[in-house]
Amino acid sequence: MLKKMEGHHNRVSALAVSRDGQLIASGDESGKVIAWHGETGEPLRSQPIVSHYSHGTPISSLNFSPNATQLAIAEDCTVMLWNTLTWDHCMHPKPICWSTSVRCVRYSPSGELLVIATDSNINVFNLGTGKCTRSFEGHPTGNMTIAWTPDGIRLLSGGNSFDPTIREWDTSTWNQVGDPWTGHIGGIKAIAINPAGTLAASVSDDSDVRLWRLSDRRTTIVFKHSYPIPYVTFSIDGKHLLSGGEDWAVPNLNINSNACFHP
Repeated sequence: MLKKMEGHHNRVSALAVSRDGQLIASGDESGKVIAWHGETGEPLRSQPIVSHYSHGTPISSLNFSPNATQLAIAEDCTVMLWNTLTWDHCMHPKPICWSTSVRCVRYSPSGELLVIATDSNINVFNLGTGKCTRSFEGHPTGNMTIAWTPDGIRLLSGGNSFDPTIREWDTSTWNQVGDPWTGHIGGIKAIAINPAGTLAASVSDDSDVRLWRLSDRRTTIVFKHSYPIPYVTFSIDGKHLLSGGEDWAVPNLNINSNACFHP
């Protein structure tokens, strides 16, 4: 372990790292967000970020814009955008609110769009105009997570336990591409896509980590935890896949050899 970053007094519920690795943000179950220096691990503010619109409920999702000038914070039914230079909330667009819970927020690779997945819809915001340009159902029983391909051409979404599928969306039309990806039998907790845009990984309440080929949407590897898994990510070079679950383990899967190394 290189650094132990302490400051939260409640369970950490969301984490994000900027593309350049210089910024880290962590959110907890009391609605507080701490911004950290990516190299030193020291807090960037003397006090945690607490939105004026905070309900004291868990932070559900965090995401930095590609140029790291904004941080999107999702809490309950609200999304706030914060300026990472001043660490104050952006006046434009104003807080984005819904009647259902926000599950995931993700900036497009170009930084022009912000996609917000809620229990009822997938919503596409143009950050230049601050307007919602498209809203569609996505998964009929709720949208749990989303992930962009590196080229921005596709968006993947994961459904809950009533629709444990992954759906692929054409971001030029926002129409679904092909049939839903099937294999999981529990709600999809997270989706990650490798830097080359050739593989996707998904984790679920069924305790499985599934690796998919984007070219034909087929599962190539299934790795099983002993408990449900809420987190998954690729290494920067795309050669390793790391997943975290309630079994207190973070297995490291070598993509090329299919070998798994436990810490």
